[in-house]
Amino acid sequence: MPKHLITFHPGEKRISVDEGENLLQAAMEAGIHINASCGGSATCGKCKIHLLQGTADSPKHPNISSQEYEQGIRLACLTSVHGDLEVEIPLESQVDRSVLQLKGDRTAQKYLLSPQDIYQLVQGWEVDPAVFKKYVLLDPPTPKDNRSDLTRLTHVLERQHGIGGISADFRVIMRLSQILRESDWKVTATLVLTRKGYKLINVEPGDTTQRNYSVVFDIGTTTIYGQILDLNGCVVVACPDGQCDGTSLFALAEASDYNGQIRYGEDVITRIIYSQRPGGLKTLQEVVVSTLNKILQELLDMSGIDRSLISHMVIAGNTTMTQLLLGLDPKYIREAPYVPTANFIPPVRAVHLGIHLADHVHTYIFPMVASYVGGDIVAGILGSGIFQRETLTLYMDIGTNGEIVLGNKDWLASVSCSAGPAFEGAGIKFGMRAARGAIEEVNINHRTYEPMILTIGRTKPIGICGSGLIDAVAALLETGMIDPNGKFRGALPTDRVRRGPDGYEYVLARKEETGIHEDIALTEIDIENLIRTKAAIYAGYKILLESVGLGFQDLQQVIIAGGFGRHIDLQKAIFIGLLPEIGIDKFIFVGNGSLLGTRLLSFSKNLLKEAERIALMTTNLELSDHPTFMNEFVAAMFLPHTDASAFPQVKDRLHRMKSGYLSEQVM
Repeated sequence: MPKHLITFHPGEKRISVDEGENLLQAAMEAGIHINASCGGSATCGKCKIHLLQGTADSPKHPNISSQEYEQGIRLACLTSVHGDLEVEIPLESQVDRSVLQLKGDRTAQKYLLSPQDIYQLVQGWEVDPAVFKKYVLLDPPTPKDNRSDLTRLTHVLERQHGIGGISADFRVIMRLSQILRESDWKVTATLVLTRKGYKLINVEPGDTTQRNYSVVFDIGTTTIYGQILDLNGCVVVACPDGQCDGTSLFALAEASDYNGQIRYGEDVITRIIYSQRPGGLKTLQEVVVSTLNKILQELLDMSGIDRSLISHMVIAGNTTMTQLLLGLDPKYIREAPYVPTANFIPPVRAVHLGIHLADHVHTYIFPMVASYVGGDIVAGILGSGIFQRETLTLYMDIGTNGEIVLGNKDWLASVSCSAGPAFEGAGIKFGMRAARGAIEEVNINHRTYEPMILTIGRTKPIGICGSGLIDAVAALLETGMIDPNGKFRGALPTDRVRRGPDGYEYVLARKEETGIHEDIALTEIDIENLIRTKAAIYAGYKILLESVGLGFQDLQQVIIAGGFGRHIDLQKAIFIGLLPEIGIDKFIFVGNGSLLGTRLLSFSKNLLKEAERIALMTTNLELSDHPTFMNEFVAAMFLPHTDASAFPQVKDRLHRMKSGYLSEQVM
């Protein structure tokens, strides 16, 4: 895809973008402020720019007069780039030298991996699924060859395909004789590799070897993600609109939904408590299975695949979610010494869980490390390839819980911190998960305090997701609108800061500009929830490093996983103290690491043993018992941190911003 250079005036800020890039998006990436309070939906008409030179497409908007249009005035949100451009930003949207850019040239952001790069993180794997199909032709029995039907089938599988030592599921035996005769002795056998060898789990008439599918699920506390995979060839399928980020690679269909258990508690602790009520465990199990079945049906509808062709299912989730799915009492997960029922779960039939799949489909459950480091993290470590490399890596999966793993191919250590669901929308007044209409990027003009926001899908805003929350708090801190404690400063010359029902708040979008017909505001309570979340995460990985005698300077790589991180701005996350202040080139993002691991395991039986090895080699550190955790947590309840020496560049930027603002006031 061709690249084009955009030069923004004044300031001569340049950025390289792809053909067809939206100009408002490019300005946001370059750190150029343009008033855009409607999220890029072209309803407010405020993001006017002046095209000085170059090729771009942009329809005329009612807010632009015919004379203005002839002069090159356009709305940035409606302008797509088709050549090198020279763009002038109007005076009211200009940012002077005192504004500190928290974004760099995105072409230098090496942490954004391509889909192909993501699948190269793990070396040496090949398409060889644990569940596979073999087509066989059998000779009918005769008076001279009257072996049993099962013996006849297993012998042919060994002779034609070299598969020996096969055991059979009794359900296959029950219907085997009829299927063999009705199919004229031409059948497809489905086998699965187990600890005890190969097991025959299904026999179908005719040749169905080209139709062998797996379904994988990541069961999160807040959100459940599912995908259907083609096990036959692991074919890369086209992504919708070309928007492939690695999440959908190799998936025929993908879907997600809120975990239905949310109504019984937003975090694992409240759900464990609910499970102890009469009938509570049964209710939670049925609710999560209902969500899985709903997503499964959506996947089948999207892919056009018949339910009977699903041969395998792989599930990864944190320890509590896994036990609730299986109907295992999670009571002792939250009681010292924090013991799960089991770390390794044998394959279980999907129908026994209540999942609407054929009775031969077995579910592989990713092994778990400890009560608060589950199979989703083991799946992420598997998918990211940490277990194969010398590189000292910090792996972070940030969601409702914050799970962190440190190590390499020789050793792994983990911690879990209760981050809270703020990054997935819960606990935030207008919070929502990353979906169409969610505010995902925010900038604020330091002179006018007017916001520039972008929404997912470029529609009218209906809420704010995790990445937008980080952006907003970073912008409020950068402009001096909030202090390091997250409180709004008094006497600000803007009506966007006001006292609301929950205390002071900042209006990101006015009701006439939103899709919910009410003001979308960020409150001090929202900011406090974010600070609490980032403090727990920061304290977690700092203690993990110190427990093995290491510091941030020793890290060679930081891998960020988790749904909210897809649109995260690393520099802004560092600015508020969520991430450590280390070189940006050390960060990479792998998307949903849990789904990545489940996909790879579905495709390669060799990775089954690796998943078990990862779980066994990981040493878990319980933060609840750690003597310094609370001290580290309290120290991090500050923007960016009470220890300014840990964030020298942020400290310098804030100082220069404040100095520039004060000198401007004097002028």
